[in-house]
Amino acid sequence: MIHSLKAVVFDFDGTLAIPTIDFNEMKQRAHDAVKIVYPNLPDLNGLPLLEWLDMAKEQATKERLSILDAMDEAAISAAKDVELEAAARSDVFAWARTLLSELLKRDITPCIVTRNCTEAVRIVFPDVDEYCPVILTRDDVPIVKPDPDHLHRALALVGCQPKEAIMTGDHLMDIHTGKAAGTLTAGVCTGEATREEFEAENPDFIATDCWDLFLQMTAC
Repeated sequence: MIHSLKAVVFDFDGTLAIPTIDFNEMKQRAHDAVKIVYPNLPDLNGLPLLEWLDMAKEQATKERLSILDAMDEAAISAAKDVELEAAARSDVFAWARTLLSELLKRDITPCIVTRNCTEAVRIVFPDVDEYCPVILTRDDVPIVKPDPDHLHRALALVGCQPKEAIMTGDHLMDIHTGKAAGTLTAGVCTGEATREEFEAENPDFIATDCWDLFLQMTAC
């Protein structure tokens, strides 16, 4: 099966990199920072950070407040602080470079599509360019996954169709992104989601980690 692929697209944190980000802390710090700018800020409501920020900005717009740029700056600055602190404690999984090298040997392009910032990715994986020709962080795109545009942009850089790629990640969001984009999908149990949660989403593959996924695909 792997011979039919032109690209394997990876999430980063929890997928190629050991997860160290406390997303609840990140959201709370961002919330506290934005509240200084916008005291009437809505609660987090369990939403991911960027989606919550969009909701808060919509509310501020309805109140005819000209603070959207300040809200963005406050939230992203607070979030980035948490991301960089986490990056300093992280590393890629032990098998990551071997896996990516094996894909390159087969003329399969490894890609990274992440909602994290570019600086954090490069702290964790300083030689990433040697292994991943395509890296699209939130700094590189107008809208991030689960919007399929994030993934489509990566595939366009590779020059392959969605049916020739697989989206791989540790979060249900990665499965939703791949399905929306028309790729194959794989869930890896190294981060946010459990095997049972992945099973409910019916991805094409569920694996212990990305190395296990590679072995499954080469056996097909």
